[in-house]
Amino acid sequence: MEHVSMGIMRTKYARWLCGMAIALSGVAFMRAQDLRDANFSGVISDYTPSTVAGGPYEFRGTWSLDIHGTANFSADLAMETSDYGISDATAVDPTNPATRSPHTHHISMTNATVSYDPSVCPVFSPPTTGAAIVVTGTATTTGNGGPATFEAKGPSTLQVCITGGTEVAFSNVTLVYTGPATSHFGPQPLHGAVSKVSTK
Repeated sequence: MEHVSMGIMRTKYARWLCGMAIALSGVAFMRAQDLRDANFSGVISDYTPSTVAGGPYEFRGTWSLDIHGTANFSADLAMETSDYGISDATAVDPTNPATRSPHTHHISMTNATVSYDPSVCPVFSPPTTGAAIVVTGTATTTGNGGPATFEAKGPSTLQVCITGGTEVAFSNVTLVYTGPATSHFGPQPLHGAVSKVSTK
């Protein structure tokens, strides 16, 4: 009887493990599906290198990302020369804010490609872990409401990475330009934070 009871228990345990495996795989599938139909938004706050023309600049703004198979991204930034420019008396006069060259940029991408490989994203310290949303496409960038000066030199590609950690699954965002836009923003990641995530 003891052997029979143990056999029944093992069978029930094996069925329970199998059920749990199926349930967990279903949860993983649902999470992946959620990431393919979601909205993200947040803020951007960073500096350009001193090597860009007129830089370094500091910039602040907001961004949003809608994913529905492909992705639509937009960001609204205000930029002006940072305090570093004061070290060059001909660049920034701290008594005259107009010498900081304040201006705006509106960045947009439509029908951009979406992928989920965190290895292509910039590295953080401490590192981000887990899932990533990677959006890549051709970006349109304005300057004070008109075409940015670098737009005349051809299109620029923008990579947007959203990553996070064990406590906040999606906490960080980075923007990385390639192409003519790097003359103004630089080729390095532009950093920000995720404020809101919603799925449908």
